[in-house]
Amino acid sequence: QVQLVESGGGLVQPGGSLRLSCSFSGGTFSRYTIGWFRQAPGKEREFVAVIRQPARTVHYADSVKGRFTISRDNAQTSVYLQMNSLQPADTATYYCAGDSGLILSSIRDHRMYDYWGQGTQVTVSS
Repeated sequence: QVQLVESGGGLVQPGGSLRLSCSFSGGTFSRYTIGWFRQAPGKEREFVAVIRQPARTVHYADSVKGRFTISRDNAQTSVYLQMNSLQPADTATYYCAGDSGLILSSIRDHRMYDYWGQGTQVTVSS
């Protein structure tokens, strides 16, 4: 059974940085596309970034492009989200999600992912 575990969230001041980690187990990591999503209180879950397999291409939401970077380490079976220039609007619970059968048109849709982590809270506040 595939399991995803996020870590690295916390409280940071505006303009600061955080690095989130998503640890993968229970499957063949190299076959899985891994995405990051976030959900703020009272809002719908929204796409943040994704790194596809096997192409290893990356895609970002417009709101984070140029500030966030997604990467993966197949040896460590982990995916990372480096978040720079954080703003209060980035405050949310961040989730990583995985799926082995996504097509390009589905990678930004959280409903298409089979496996989810428990989430990690990111709060950007002075």
